[in-house]
Amino acid sequence: MSKETTTRPMGRRGHGPMGGGRPVVKAKDFSGTMKKLIRFMKPYYPVIILAVLFAAVGQILAILGPKILGKATTELAEGFMRIVYNTGTIDFDYILKIILILVGMYIISGILSYIMSIMMATITQKTAYKLRKDISEKIDRMPFKYFDSTSHGDVLSRITNDVDTLQMSMSQSLSQIVTSVVSIIGYPIMMLTISWQMTLMALCIVPLSLLMVSQVVKRSQKYFKRQQQYLSDVNGHVEEMYSGHIVMKAFNGEERSVEEFNEHNDHLYETAWKSQFLSGLMMPITQFVGNLGYVGVCLLGGWLAAAGSVTIGDIQAFIQYVRSFNQPISQLAQVMNMLQSTAAAAERVFEFLEEEEQLPETENPVEVFDENGNTQIKGQVTFENVHFGYTDDKIIINDFSMYIKPGKKIAIVGPTGAGKTTIVKLLMRFYELNSGAIYIDGIKTTDMRRSDLRALFGMVLQDAWLFNGTIMENLRYGRLDATDEEVMRAADAAYVDHFIRTLDHGYDTVINEESSNISQGQKQLLTIARAFLADPKILILDEATSSVDTRTEVLIQKGMEKLMENRTSFVIAHRLSTIRDADLILVMKDGDIVEAGNHEELMKADGFYTKLYNSQFEEE
Repeated sequence: MSKETTTRPMGRRGHGPMGGGRPVVKAKDFSGTMKKLIRFMKPYYPVIILAVLFAAVGQILAILGPKILGKATTELAEGFMRIVYNTGTIDFDYILKIILILVGMYIISGILSYIMSIMMATITQKTAYKLRKDISEKIDRMPFKYFDSTSHGDVLSRITNDVDTLQMSMSQSLSQIVTSVVSIIGYPIMMLTISWQMTLMALCIVPLSLLMVSQVVKRSQKYFKRQQQYLSDVNGHVEEMYSGHIVMKAFNGEERSVEEFNEHNDHLYETAWKSQFLSGLMMPITQFVGNLGYVGVCLLGGWLAAAGSVTIGDIQAFIQYVRSFNQPISQLAQVMNMLQSTAAAAERVFEFLEEEEQLPETENPVEVFDENGNTQIKGQVTFENVHFGYTDDKIIINDFSMYIKPGKKIAIVGPTGAGKTTIVKLLMRFYELNSGAIYIDGIKTTDMRRSDLRALFGMVLQDAWLFNGTIMENLRYGRLDATDEEVMRAADAAYVDHFIRTLDHGYDTVINEESSNISQGQKQLLTIARAFLADPKILILDEATSSVDTRTEVLIQKGMEKLMENRTSFVIAHRLSTIRDADLILVMKDGDIVEAGNHEELMKADGFYTKLYNSQFEEE
């Protein structure tokens, strides 16, 4: 069966797969979104708690290291002085014992960190996997009206860009939050055990560092925001130019396109340069302020050592703590930025997962297929007082009633926007009725499973849809369990077998992603063959010959006529000359059936159909 296509408005730019490194984007509801994300990760709570414990213990062992190492330094210094004054020697056994303890601590810390990183990576990958799985399942439950009002790029962005952003930021931030918090608490405690005076000196620089960094962040945020907007403009322009490059070249739009790209690119360069420059200032600023504190600690430590208040090893350990103290603060600031990105991405994902779904299946559906996949459905279709509108305030199908016998050919004609395609969308329950009912062989369509209902239909649309794969795979899409022989018989019935065998690889010929290595007419014949293979009870045929040559049109018409034999068929007709033999012609105007009858009856009535037919004849 051919895939239905609908016209969709373009969404916001910059949500396609072309986005590069993205600046921080803030969520509308940070706390609410983070709570949802935490609840979403509930199945992994035990692993997360264990990973947090491993990270905390590993970081605590790493924090204790400098203090223990200081004891070895003190023993070396004091032992050296004992040698100088000939009062003793260096206790190398004591130093060796300290070194072995340190090696053991660092090994354990490294192992715990390694295990923690594996656990965190597993959690983030499973979370991303579950999100993608939930989005994929959600797409199948979404009503068609959502995709009519939302661009493909926006949906694609949520399942790719946003989940990737969520996964990457979570994998980096979860472990860093634990280690940074433990370090921010642990370093001052260890520093206080050495000297409260030096600790006070070291901590005095923290407010200064935070003040300067906050000023930089405040000024850089506006440029990051603009950078995101201009990046979207560049991505959107490039995407449009590549997707419509034939039209652009046909109308000599290259120069104008390049000028517009350069304009967007210049804006992006200016804002990206400023944002990156300002964000790049944070590290030098924190290092500069940290060095000021480092100098102060060295001077104060030297004075305290001379006074005998602290040992040389303690000063060495304290200096290591001071040098390391700024690092978790910077990491925590980066983590907060990453959490903003996490929340923004998670918010878009959860927005999609919380969208209104299509109506659930009926609790006790009528079984229309037996265990072997056979059905007794003949193809009788009844419309009973059908009202429908894509929005509640704009009804386009008004009180439509019609009884159609099995095996009849029904043509639906009318001007653009009359509601022709809407009728077949309602038949397959792509949209729910506002009121009324549709029956197939007396069974209400809402009393069937959607999958069973749609299995009764075959579709050949004007926009033939094929996917990247072999011709055999594309044809077998009509019935996945079909044998090669059945596929070939269907192709022969659709008058496309000869064409396939003339190809170098026959049925194994690969159709490229755009289906551009075969002609439009050949694509249509393949979709007809696919419908033959599906062997549906009811056919929906959109005029498929408007863009092919006369010889191919004859083949397509022959294939479609053969396909329609003994099947109820709905033909959306654009060329009225092709449906003169229809059993019933429904003439639609502004959502209403204004005339109904066969060609001769409608022409005699000299009404709206006659005007449509004569206008086309005059054009021809």
